[in-house]
Amino acid sequence: VQLQASGGGLVQAGDSLTLSCVFSGRTFSNYHMGWFRQAPGKEREFVARIALSGSSHDYSGSVKGRFTISRGSAQNTVYLQMDSLKPEDTAVYYCAADRSSSDFRSSLTYKIEYWGKGTEVTVSS
Repeated sequence: VQLQASGGGLVQAGDSLTLSCVFSGRTFSNYHMGWFRQAPGKEREFVARIALSGSSHDYSGSVKGRFTISRGSAQNTVYLQMDSLKPEDTAVYYCAADRSSSDFRSSLTYKIEYWGKGTEVTVSS
């Protein structure tokens, strides 16, 4: 599996940004997809997850209501729409793929099957 993330950048607080992650190499519909992030000097943390069919989602408390995860089967792509961005959202964002939905937790990053290279998001105040 290869995951190619893109869409990061420098924005101001309150702005919006959409991250994309293209999945290839296996059958997209067999994998739960999600996003994690890692701020400087901090551990990698869970941000959002979307189920195989896209019918269910999970979000961390810090982004719930501001971020929206979605997946496009035709494009084999998962998206993270980030609204009302805050300086504390500044981090490198990583796309993840796993056949088990339960692995999408901050404490279980070591169990994630596939990671993409990160895309950096910087939110200025």
